[in-house]
Amino acid sequence: MSKLLITYKKSSIGYSQAQKQTIRSLGLRKLNQKVIQPDTPTVRGMVFKVRHLVVVEEIDDEVQNETS
Repeated sequence: MSKLLITYKKSSIGYSQAQKQTIRSLGLRKLNQKVIQPDTPTVRGMVFKVRHLVVVEEIDDEVQNETS
């Protein structure tokens, strides 16, 4: 199963409370922070909701295991 590398690139200041909560639900707290999330429909939906604030890359499990 692939994973998503999500990078928080733009501040959520000035955006709706729902978008701020979505950023927090993805595990993002600070700008330029990166998190790895499973590639599931739920996570994809959250990313779609805040796509203007984040950058998303698909990674394979092998790549993640090598960097750990």
